[in-house]
Amino acid sequence: MQPVDFTTLTATCSELRAQWLPARLEQVYQRDRFTVSLALRTMKGRGWIDLSWHPVAARICVGDPPPRIPDTFTFSEQLRHQLSGLALVSIAPVASWERVIDLQFAKRPGEPALWHLYAEIMGKYSNVILTAQDNLVVTCAHQVSAKQSTVRPIQTGQPYEMPPSLTDAVPSLSESQNRWKSRISLVPGQLKGNLLKNYRGMSKALVLSLIRSASLDPEQSTDSLNPDEWQQLFQRWLYWLQCLENSKFHPSFTPEGYTVIDWPGPENHNVGAVSPCPTSDSSISSVQELLNSYYTGEINQEVFAQLRHQLTQKLNNVLAKLRLKANTFKERLQQSADADTHKSQADLLMANLQHWEPGMKSISLPDFETEKPVIISLNPEKNAVQNAQALYKKHQKLKRARIAVEPLLAAVQEEIDYLEQVEVALSVLETYRNTQDLQTLAEIREELIQQKYLDVPDYRSTDKNAAIEFHRYQTPSGFELLIGRNNRQNDQLTFRTANDYDLWFHTLEIPGSHALLRLKPGTVAEETDLQFAADMTAYYSRARHSEQVPVVYTEPKYVYKPKGAKPGMVVYKQERIVWGRPQQAPA
Repeated sequence: MQPVDFTTLTATCSELRAQWLPARLEQVYQRDRFTVSLALRTMKGRGWIDLSWHPVAARICVGDPPPRIPDTFTFSEQLRHQLSGLALVSIAPVASWERVIDLQFAKRPGEPALWHLYAEIMGKYSNVILTAQDNLVVTCAHQVSAKQSTVRPIQTGQPYEMPPSLTDAVPSLSESQNRWKSRISLVPGQLKGNLLKNYRGMSKALVLSLIRSASLDPEQSTDSLNPDEWQQLFQRWLYWLQCLENSKFHPSFTPEGYTVIDWPGPENHNVGAVSPCPTSDSSISSVQELLNSYYTGEINQEVFAQLRHQLTQKLNNVLAKLRLKANTFKERLQQSADADTHKSQADLLMANLQHWEPGMKSISLPDFETEKPVIISLNPEKNAVQNAQALYKKHQKLKRARIAVEPLLAAVQEEIDYLEQVEVALSVLETYRNTQDLQTLAEIREELIQQKYLDVPDYRSTDKNAAIEFHRYQTPSGFELLIGRNNRQNDQLTFRTANDYDLWFHTLEIPGSHALLRLKPGTVAEETDLQFAADMTAYYSRARHSEQVPVVYTEPKYVYKPKGAKPGMVVYKQERIVWGRPQQAPA
């Protein structure tokens, strides 16, 4: 993940100052343990500014409105208590070439600042710190004790100290090319490495884009550059400094991440002229939009991968235990199947007591119906009646075991069926594509917590008012097909969204998503529409890799939820079957 460097921080703060000063602070909300959002109102409107001290995604930018979930973090409560209702009057760097921004709050614009909120955007050392006029730390995102850092402890009640100053040279437009070249090439080495370690404000992403814009190889040695190449590189250097000085930024995505500099083409030696960047994205209109889009996507992708792994591991463990328990119950039932055999043998023995002789270990008697010989094992220490009584006792014991085990097996099997349904929803979510995928995982996690399969002490419920986004497709005749992403959405689809004219689809005795073919009054689904719905239903099931899958469909009024059933579990009647072809489902 590309970190926010000095150039990006300068670009985003330049936009924030132009659009959000002065502004009234109306609300403070902490999204997670690394991000706090400030709701600001200006004469032009209202928006949210995110301050993040994430170790690899620290940033300050305009973000999306937060979810409607209660904020339980202490840090945001302290900020809310001190800053609510005040005016944000300044967004300023505390020192040149430092990645520390001072957000100053006063009673109204033009008055002295009462509070300073320092956003330190410095990678893994990032922090957000609130101080009063006396420069004492009132609260901070995370405190750093003297044991953790002897260089710069951060403690509540202690004076705020700036991070240690940088020792590298300060880039300057007034520096001559010869002086600049001699500093970079004094110790021969890789071009990118020498640029990084000799000047402030450098970052890996900036250096790579600067060198490549001059059509040079970042890996080549400084000894290998000819005078023309040094001139081309120096022109890019001056262009970067002019962009910083004039706040001239052009945000765009690149294959490796993003850039806020629109570098001139390699053939253009005129610093003042700008040629279009080949990687520019016309849909990105501001640095705020770029940073919010990039870091939201990257963080969501990381969270998605971690959460999916956690849920998959938990499901696999629980299902393995349940399947082992089910097999044990099945073995006991198999043993109970011999109960009637013991009873018939006892009856046969009681009807033929005259054939028993003392000391017999077994006896062969003709069956009542077939008259075929039946060999009965006997205890030689017992007489015929006592052996028959022992067989009757075995019959009763096995019969009681069957009565006890059958409901236990049914309950375990019901639990397995439910978790396999959850497993299917997870298997469809193989990779992160959009925020809906992450919301679907969060809903699955919440469902497992509510069903007592997951124990999360610091659990925060998802936004109940968040719009449910089903999978949406269009059939050949133009009808809408909705497919649930998880059990919560399956229930919503089947029992709240469906109306009397729709058709409900599900794979036959195979875990999978519920599907709903939306029909208007008076319309009839064609065979192609039914086949399309069956194909998609089969695709979003456990049998998605099969050639053909039986899919049932019926009217929603014939779908019921048994009392006490788990989410997504239903029974249905008056169903019809169509064979789905998951391999024919559109990508």
